[in-house]
Amino acid sequence: LSTVDSAFLLAGALTAGIYFDADTADEHEIRTLADALYRRADWPWAQDGGATVTHGWTPESGFLKYRWEGYDEALLLYTLGLGSPTHPLPESSYAAWTSTYRWEQCYGQEYLYAGPLFTHQLSHVWIDFRGIQDAFMRGKGIDYFENSRRATYAQQQYAIDNPLKFAGYGRHYWGLTASDGPGPDTIKVNGIERQFFDYVGRGVPYGPDDGTIAPWAVVASLPFAPEIVLPTMAHLIRQVELTESDPYGFKATFNQTHPAISGNPFGWVSRWHYGLNKGPIILMIENYRTGLLWQLMRNCPYIASGLRRAGFTGGWL
Repeated sequence: LSTVDSAFLLAGALTAGIYFDADTADEHEIRTLADALYRRADWPWAQDGGATVTHGWTPESGFLKYRWEGYDEALLLYTLGLGSPTHPLPESSYAAWTSTYRWEQCYGQEYLYAGPLFTHQLSHVWIDFRGIQDAFMRGKGIDYFENSRRATYAQQQYAIDNPLKFAGYGRHYWGLTASDGPGPDTIKVNGIERQFFDYVGRGVPYGPDDGTIAPWAVVASLPFAPEIVLPTMAHLIRQVELTESDPYGFKATFNQTHPAISGNPFGWVSRWHYGLNKGPIILMIENYRTGLLWQLMRNCPYIASGLRRAGFTGGWL
């Protein structure tokens, strides 16, 4: 049982409960089930007696040893946990989590650090963080939306600088995140020994980095920095042809440095598709176009309550 994947599930259920608002038996049932699912979640149980929330639990061995530490997609998890009317997290748990934050300066940007790009995106699928701040962000004078914009720019600049000299990296060729890859493998490429990974949390600037780019992570940053995301999307579609003959849109990942034999001249291309990638693509495009998900969840009392208990003020709150 993954605590953060449970959070994604519950956020989706609550969204559906708000969206289907007609006075019909079917849509009333959707609202009732969504509310019941959310109210059943026992968030303090997931703390397992600690200050922060654990990553999960298995029936074979109990709670995982890992806890949510450092800035990441747990922002959504804590918001939902704090907003529960039945089994809420204590406010101290949020303070314990944010105490593990790392504020850094990387590639011309000062921001709350998290390496993989998805960590700056997934909570924002459902929550509009523009103009609202918790104690940490009030101290920095920005909000989490601006923080994600800066993280997106840091990703692009890292690719432009390309410190590890991977093929293709540049202004329109970036996007390091948790993703599939061509490894595990260690081979010499043009005289350089390269280590390639399979599915890992690639990130900027500390890695791991093996030359693998995830187009979905670029698209999911569309609301934050459209001025650099849209040209990159256009490049990947027209030049790299990552959507050709593919009913699901972008390929999951590709790696131009790995000398794979494939039908694509841009090297190794993942043969898999991941729902966890496709969901943010669709929803963040819609947030960029109309703000639909953000508007729906502004009307969710549990989200508003969770944000306020976390210390958020200002803006639409």
